[in-house]
Amino acid sequence: MAADSDLFARHRARLFGVAYRMLGTRSDAEDVLQDAWLRWHAQDQQALASAEAWLVTVVTRLCIDRLRQLQQERQHYVGHWLPEPLVDLSDSSPEIDLFGQARLAPSPEALLEQHSDVSFAYLLLLERLKPEERAAFLLREVFDNDYPDIAAILQKSEAGCRQLVHRARERLASHDAATPATPASAAPRKPLRAASSTVTRETHALLLEKFMQAVQSGQREAMVGLLAEDARLIGDGGGKVSSFPHPLAGGERISWLYYANRRRFGERIRYRAAWINGSPGLLRYIDDMLESAQVLETEDGRIREIYVVRNPDKLKAIAQSMGDGA
Repeated sequence: MAADSDLFARHRARLFGVAYRMLGTRSDAEDVLQDAWLRWHAQDQQALASAEAWLVTVVTRLCIDRLRQLQQERQHYVGHWLPEPLVDLSDSSPEIDLFGQARLAPSPEALLEQHSDVSFAYLLLLERLKPEERAAFLLREVFDNDYPDIAAILQKSEAGCRQLVHRARERLASHDAATPATPASAAPRKPLRAASSTVTRETHALLLEKFMQAVQSGQREAMVGLLAEDARLIGDGGGKVSSFPHPLAGGERISWLYYANRRRFGERIRYRAAWINGSPGLLRYIDDMLESAQVLETEDGRIREIYVVRNPDKLKAIAQSMGDGA
């Protein structure tokens, strides 16, 4: 039993990477891994040619089935659906000091978050794909599987898998078309990806530092200077807390929103820096309770997209990882 557990644990990061990219939520990804774990222990492992290949196959097929259900559910989601944030607050081996408040660097458990293919914008684009297209595309483009391996995982011909990947690329290339899961008004205008190089991460972190100082102190003019003129803010309340039914467009309007929050809550509102899906982001607290996780996507030295996750169900794991949420 211990050896079985060790083997599963050895591959867990890769399995979680597959599941999260397929489903977009930590909770669903964890559920899939739990199911895979049970099947793993019921399997005659001595008969397996490759434990990793078997586990990836099981997780991928479970994700395809689960994603079919989720896509139906997301058609009835209240407001805009955003991925569940992956947040890292590690202070070991720091790469970037975000204004002395938190020295943030991905921990070994959070290596997944370093990759550009888990950025919010990228995950939202993946929502345009059908489950099998998404699986084939990720296995090929992200995990670099060969087509014979993809064919074995999906139980399709190599030609069929090539066609799935081709269709996926075409769908992503024509991302201006709307889908129920990602309305055109909320869709990212281009596949912005998380900061990956050290230089880019440092530049992004410095921009975040200035923005956080501006919103914390209510300096609206400073906010406007950091926001792109055509910046957008997209919120996800899941119907459980208030959020904008449509994206808030324009740096000027977004600055007034942050300014109004500052005027309303005063010292009761505070922000904390964190890596969120590979990018520097903000955790906002009101009365010391986690209220939202905010991802800032930048381009040409300005903040272009802000994704604000307020749905309490998507914040639970973050709050739990920090104990009392403070």
